[in-house]
Amino acid sequence: MKAFGTHFKTELKLSLRGMDMVIFSICMPVVVMVILGIIYGAKPAFAGADYTFLEQSFGAVAAIAICASGVMGLPLVVSDYRNKKILKRFRVTPVSPTMILAVQVAVYTLYTLVSLVLVYITAKLFFGCGFGGSWLLFIGSYILVMLSMFSIGMMVGGVAPNVKTANLLCCVLYFPMLIFSGTTLPYEIMPKALQRIADFMPLTQGIKLLKAASLGLPMDGVLLPIIVMAALAVVCIGVSIRFFRWE
Repeated sequence: MKAFGTHFKTELKLSLRGMDMVIFSICMPVVVMVILGIIYGAKPAFAGADYTFLEQSFGAVAAIAICASGVMGLPLVVSDYRNKKILKRFRVTPVSPTMILAVQVAVYTLYTLVSLVLVYITAKLFFGCGFGGSWLLFIGSYILVMLSMFSIGMMVGGVAPNVKTANLLCCVLYFPMLIFSGTTLPYEIMPKALQRIADFMPLTQGIKLLKAASLGLPMDGVLLPIIVMAALAVVCIGVSIRFFRWE
């Protein structure tokens, strides 16, 4: 645990100096929430709805940090360390691939949790956004979605042969999910054809789960998203550890 703690503190300091994740994981979700609040305010999600459009969008906006941290931040750091031969030096120490990936997950988990708190405070204080669901269910759903998205980053960072490949894979995964999964462009206002395409993206299923938990909707209606998130996490984590590249 001492080695993990020391490694975690070092990685967190390095990450904060870079500021990339502070901007994309913490500042960006808050800005999106402010924009949606200004545009939609207290408007109902649809005619006759007992919750507002902003309350409906809370889970999706909170997922921006998960997407940025898990699909962009985590894999690029690991692949950059491989490119700089840092992982090669780690290989001759007792540090295992599991610890390296676990430390990165812990760092980006901290970012996403801070982002979640700030997004909720912004929505609550400035726009009167309520929370109609169960916080216990929402946090559980949030952790599941986070684990699933982070597992994708762990897999890309763990097996990508070089930085260029990792960067390409991250861009291919990150930007379509950021735009079409419902994080920035609300899923509900998309054309039906675009919604069908978005449904194939794992983050879309995760956002459906977060929305159901935050609005207090029946959880039995999101069984598919739960299965998708859990299966994706198991497969990607297994691949990332089994085929981890030191150099």
